[in-house]
Amino acid sequence: MYLQQVLLKVIETATQKYGACYAEVRAQKLYKTMFTLKEARVEAAKQGIEHGVALRVLVNGAWGFASVGSFDGDILLSAVSNACVMAKTASLQLKNPIKLASANPVIDNVEVKSKKNPADIDMEDKINNLLQINKTIQTYDPRIKSCTVDYLDLTGSNFFVNSEGTNIHQDKMFVWSRVTASAESSGVFTFSREEVGSTFGYEVFDVQPPQVIGEIVAKRAIEQLSAKSLKGGKTPVVLGPNVVGVFVHEAFGHLAEADLALSGGVLLNAMGTKIGSDLVTFYDDGTVPGAFGSFKYDDEGVPAQKTLLIENGVVAGLMHNRETAYKFNFQSTGNARAEDFRVEPIIRMRNTYMAPRDYAFEELLEDVKFGYFFKSFRGGQANIDGTFQVGIQEGYEIVNGEIGVPVRNASISGNTLETLLNVDAVGKDFALDSGRCGKGQIAFTGDGGPSIRLSEVVVGGSA
Repeated sequence: MYLQQVLLKVIETATQKYGACYAEVRAQKLYKTMFTLKEARVEAAKQGIEHGVALRVLVNGAWGFASVGSFDGDILLSAVSNACVMAKTASLQLKNPIKLASANPVIDNVEVKSKKNPADIDMEDKINNLLQINKTIQTYDPRIKSCTVDYLDLTGSNFFVNSEGTNIHQDKMFVWSRVTASAESSGVFTFSREEVGSTFGYEVFDVQPPQVIGEIVAKRAIEQLSAKSLKGGKTPVVLGPNVVGVFVHEAFGHLAEADLALSGGVLLNAMGTKIGSDLVTFYDDGTVPGAFGSFKYDDEGVPAQKTLLIENGVVAGLMHNRETAYKFNFQSTGNARAEDFRVEPIIRMRNTYMAPRDYAFEELLEDVKFGYFFKSFRGGQANIDGTFQVGIQEGYEIVNGEIGVPVRNASISGNTLETLLNVDAVGKDFALDSGRCGKGQIAFTGDGGPSIRLSEVVVGGSA
């Protein structure tokens, strides 16, 4: 209660004393545990409390921002004064004053309940859990050469107050782990990775037990040792949900972030334009229960929602914060997110996915005389001109409608808008994966979809 009173005082000072037309404060108190295991040794470990306050003000059409690692009232009042001075100075050089789309004021207290709160799990138990992953991988096959397990859990609270009457207390809870392994045989080196994450709690390791995670990673690394190199060129492919997710995220999702669209992205003037086949429908959704990109309110106090991006191949929407929403004469979609109190919120994806249709997986394969099934991605990147590349860590030949031998060192690339037109079948299966997205800041995200078939795409491999 004391902290909220201090935050309200800061808001009042910004608006009444320094002339801010809008002010917001975001206070954060988080408990973090992080560690890394390499070959069954704990290489790095960190546990502690992280707290601070972000202050953002709009004065004469310009933003001012300050952050402090303190809840002290006098320090916060000094910081908001500095933010207002910064905004006034910036406004002198501003050609187009910033304006915000309207947002309804919200008063809410959001509690997160879990069966297993990671804050209640001993550090020793957490380490032993991940040692089981490590042991499973290293004893799977003598050709396994390395294994690294990263772990993070985060619990705590965010407080958000603004000058429009919004006052939100929102619990946070994230549990995440990334497992990587490498294998070598006869001069062939392979790599395998897997990520798990949840906003439900530590019970994510009941859903995906350590031994199961370890076996998935180890099997993939070993199987790729005997995989054949593929030849590059255009060919039909079937993509599993894991690859579809990273394609949606990297190849289209970033293009649909309104700030990048305004920076010259290909979707700037594409609303209502058909860019994909009738089978293509994409969403960015912050409301999926337990998903890694889910939350109730974003870092501007706007409720999360299910945002339609493409409907039946036609561009239907973008992801907005309040600033870009005003420019597009729209409402914020609840996509403003900040990594922590040290930085300003920017437009970020939440859970971005393709909607399923009605094909069975076998039906996706049956019309392919020769092509590839790509099950799991290695990495991906995209540019605002619409070009993309997605690396594959687990792939197989398709021969006469049947999955054949594994292939390695594969990738798909091309232009997003052209590739979406080549989607000719969409499965009825569906899966979301957890990940972390970098855009100057790290954000926890989810992505996924059904299995799909592309009539053709450029596949990279050996010449």
